[in-house]
Amino acid sequence: MVVINRAMETARLRRENSSLRRGGDRVADMLGQSAAFKRLRDALDKVARSNGRVMLAGEPGTGRRAPRAISTRTARARRRLSSPSPCHDRARAHGGGAVRPRIPERGIEPGLLEQAHGGIIYFDEVGDMPMGTQPKILRVLTEQQFVRAGGADKVRVDLRVLSSTNRDLVAEIAAGRFRQELFDRLNVVPIAVPSLADRRDDIAALARHFIEQFHKNQGLTPRDLPEETVAALQSMRWPGNIRQLRNVIERVLILAESHGPILPSELEPQGPRRTTATR
Repeated sequence: MVVINRAMETARLRRENSSLRRGGDRVADMLGQSAAFKRLRDALDKVARSNGRVMLAGEPGTGRRAPRAISTRTARARRRLSSPSPCHDRARAHGGGAVRPRIPERGIEPGLLEQAHGGIIYFDEVGDMPMGTQPKILRVLTEQQFVRAGGADKVRVDLRVLSSTNRDLVAEIAAGRFRQELFDRLNVVPIAVPSLADRRDDIAALARHFIEQFHKNQGLTPRDLPEETVAALQSMRWPGNIRQLRNVIERVLILAESHGPILPSELEPQGPRRTTATR
């Protein structure tokens, strides 16, 4: 019983920590005042007032959590909703988001479409959807009904569909890896999610947000971010976008040798040094 209780407590703490991290990331994804971010926010406000199908496209790490922002502004937010996950895994149930079905190779997980009835279903990284699953999803979107596995009766569903991708789906269609009909069904309102390079004015606010989150969630000592360090962050390349910025801030706080302001020199990667063998 002691071992079981310890295991349950460890699992609970891990769930709480994971939830806190996801919550901090969601705030960061919708934080900013740059012109590019304001255009994104304006577009999200407009689509939230409709039931149109939205496809978000952006680089990896840009924080394509906009479906949560849409779901909280739409009338469907008042109905039963569940929280999101990518197209190639299982989904976790949670209140206040969109159903985000993770789709294994054999097809969509049973019950998720019914959970999303009257609400929103979100296909994250839709470009990773297996070819065998695509016609099944297309059929559901076309007919707004499906047959349960092992059953014969058709189940009608009322769904709003949101999706996201970091792939060039036009190229995927040309290569035969994505169905044109499914793309046409999902891509009614395309929205581009800007990269961090397009919103450098937001880097300071995002970095300070991550400093605060790591202090709250991990107990890391908060440190000031002087203007010269902000300038250094804004001049860096960010192929990993917001996720990369978050990792840099976490590394700097973990490896800190003082509690003083973060110096530009600390932003450099601290990889293992090469040694030259001597005879």
